[in-house]
Amino acid sequence: MAARREKKGASAKDRRPAKKKTSILTTENIEWVDYKDVNLLRRFMSERAKIRARRVTGNSQQQQVAVARAIRVAREMALLPYSVRQVTQRSKGRRDRDRDRDGEGTELAASEVGEEIEEIEELEELEEEMRENEEEFDAALAEDDAEDLEA
Repeated sequence: MAARREKKGASAKDRRPAKKKTSILTTENIEWVDYKDVNLLRRFMSERAKIRARRVTGNSQQQQVAVARAIRVAREMALLPYSVRQVTQRSKGRRDRDRDRDGEGTELAASEVGEEIEEIEELEELEEEMRENEEEFDAALAEDDAEDLEA
């Protein structure tokens, strides 16, 4: 016969009762949730723009329905985002991740630094070229304006 395992956690009757969360709406005496009150609605959203659950916010069922409806309307009116895009930078190869776990290889390799410097130099050259083109364009515009005034 299989041996029974003893439970490590406390039983339900031995546990201390969990403290009931109080809603932001009840603490601030808000009776009607306005879709235009973006600052209030953001408090009911996660950093990734998801609507937080009732157990997290402490809202009653009616309050949660009102908040969810207001958030949906605010999203439709483009006052709130549907989602927030998280841009994460990943390493190019698997070796980099393995070295980072060991605590080594956190510095950039010399070749990577060289590539970064080359990119910066290219960008500076492009900016200089743009400035020159801008000056030529402004000069041509001034000439056209002068000709229009003479005519």
